[in-house]
Amino acid sequence: MKILVCISKAPDTTSKIAFTEGNTKFDENGVQFIVNPYDEWYALVRALEIKEAQGGNVTILSVGAADYEPVIRKALAIGADDAVRIDAPESDSLYVAKQIAAYAKDKGFDIIMCGKETINYNGSVVPGMIAELLDIPYIPLATKLDVAGGVSTIHREIAGGEEVVEVSGPYVLSAAKGMAEQRIPNMRGIMAARTKPLNVVTAASVETSTEVKAYSLPAAKGACKYIDVENAGDLIRILHEEAKVI
Repeated sequence: MKILVCISKAPDTTSKIAFTEGNTKFDENGVQFIVNPYDEWYALVRALEIKEAQGGNVTILSVGAADYEPVIRKALAIGADDAVRIDAPESDSLYVAKQIAAYAKDKGFDIIMCGKETINYNGSVVPGMIAELLDIPYIPLATKLDVAGGVSTIHREIAGGEEVVEVSGPYVLSAAKGMAEQRIPNMRGIMAARTKPLNVVTAASVETSTEVKAYSLPAAKGACKYIDVENAGDLIRILHEEAKVI
């Protein structure tokens, strides 16, 4: 079983968000970056569980500059066998998907796994784009994955319930909560990660299709109003006249 896990870096949720260069770039100064949790906790860990049960190889892949490497080493410490960094800037989702597809198309991966989304963009579009570019099936929002005899049985979230599908051959999967449990790297894994292969490859010749004009922070939250439990009428009036939600 040969599995590719796509990982992205994301700001730690405690990071203070600011922008620079006329609000056209995210200011990374002083920001602590982590492996995107959906990529790490669910996609990567489940890939490792499958490898441990059935044998095979787990490769992690990122699209980004050299500052991605600490995040990649963290994923290697969790247990991935090797890593690839496509030396290209993160621009838009389609550009990233094209870079991943260009690398993966002739590598013979049985499964390409991604988290369902990144916590900084929440786009949920890159995995589907990869599948379309490679012309292989795509199973989104997967919460359970079992592999036996070359056939994958996948549970996925749908509106109002759950769907169970079977798929064989190469496919792309986006992992959601429930797929696996978070693993904490141990000292042995951290030491081993220092010597595991990290292959830096040249970016494919792909044009970007979008550009950022400006970022802006959400509006500041207003002050809270507290209503005495005995004055339900005041609450209804405020929701109707001030908040205008009823």
